[in-house]
Amino acid sequence: MASNPQLDFGNLNRTVYVRPVEAAELPEEIREQISGAREMFAVHDAAGQRIAVVSDRRTAFAVARRNDYSPVHVH
Repeated sequence: MASNPQLDFGNLNRTVYVRPVEAAELPEEIREQISGAREMFAVHDAAGQRIAVVSDRRTAFAVARRNDYSPVHVH
Protein backbone atom coordinates (compact mmCIF):
# COMPACT_ATOMS: atom_id res chain seq x y z
CA MET A 1 0.00 0.00 0.00
CA ALA A 2 1.39 3.41 -0.96
CA SER A 3 1.74 5.97 1.79
CA ASN A 4 -0.03 9.30 1.56
CA PRO A 5 2.39 12.11 2.50
CA GLN A 6 -0.53 14.43 3.32
CA LEU A 7 -1.65 12.29 6.25
CA ASP A 8 0.19 12.56 9.54
CA PHE A 9 -0.92 9.59 11.62
CA GLY A 10 1.67 10.41 14.25
CA ASN A 11 -0.42 13.46 15.10
CA LEU A 12 -3.62 11.58 16.03
CA ASN A 13 -3.03 11.82 19.76
CA ARG A 14 -2.68 15.60 19.37
CA THR A 15 -6.23 15.97 18.06
CA VAL A 16 -8.65 18.08 20.08
CA TYR A 17 -12.34 18.62 19.48
CA VAL A 18 -13.99 22.04 19.42
CA ARG A 19 -17.71 22.25 20.02
CA PRO A 20 -20.22 24.96 20.86
CA VAL A 21 -21.60 24.79 24.36
CA GLU A 22 -24.44 26.70 25.96
CA ALA A 23 -23.17 28.90 28.77
CA ALA A 24 -25.88 27.50 31.05
CA GLU A 25 -24.25 24.03 30.76
CA LEU A 26 -20.91 25.26 32.12
CA PRO A 27 -19.87 25.12 35.78
CA GLU A 28 -20.79 28.16 37.84
CA GLU A 29 -17.18 29.34 38.24
CA ILE A 30 -16.89 29.59 34.46
CA ARG A 31 -20.30 31.26 34.03
CA GLU A 32 -19.23 33.96 36.50
CA GLN A 33 -16.32 34.87 34.23
CA ILE A 34 -18.11 35.09 30.88
CA SER A 35 -20.28 38.13 31.55
CA GLY A 36 -23.58 37.27 29.90
CA ALA A 37 -22.42 35.23 26.91
CA ARG A 38 -24.98 32.62 25.79
CA GLU A 39 -22.66 30.39 23.77
CA MET A 40 -19.02 29.51 24.28
CA PHE A 41 -16.70 27.03 22.58
CA ALA A 42 -15.15 24.16 24.49
CA VAL A 43 -11.97 22.35 23.53
CA HIS A 44 -11.90 18.66 24.51
CA ASP A 45 -9.11 16.10 24.39
CA ALA A 46 -9.53 12.67 22.78
CA ALA A 47 -10.88 11.23 26.06
CA GLY A 48 -13.60 13.90 26.13
CA GLN A 49 -12.18 15.96 28.98
CA ARG A 50 -12.69 19.69 28.58
CA ILE A 51 -9.33 21.45 28.50
CA ALA A 52 -10.41 24.98 27.56
CA VAL A 53 -13.45 27.21 27.16
CA VAL A 54 -13.24 30.31 24.99
CA SER A 55 -15.60 32.89 23.56
CA ASP A 56 -15.57 31.89 19.89
CA ARG A 57 -14.68 29.13 17.45
CA ARG A 58 -11.82 31.03 15.85
CA THR A 59 -10.14 31.55 19.23
CA ALA A 60 -10.62 27.86 20.12
CA PHE A 61 -8.81 26.80 16.95
CA ALA A 62 -6.04 29.37 17.53
CA VAL A 63 -5.50 28.23 21.12
CA ALA A 64 -5.36 24.58 20.05
CA ARG A 65 -2.87 25.26 17.26
CA ARG A 66 -0.73 27.49 19.49
CA ASN A 67 -0.39 24.51 21.82
CA ASP A 68 0.52 22.10 19.01
CA TYR A 69 -2.87 20.41 18.80
CA SER A 70 -4.87 19.67 15.67
CA PRO A 71 -8.41 21.01 16.22
CA VAL A 72 -11.50 19.43 14.72
CA HIS A 73 -14.97 21.02 14.88
CA VAL A 74 -17.71 18.83 16.36
CA HIS A 75 -21.42 19.73 16.18
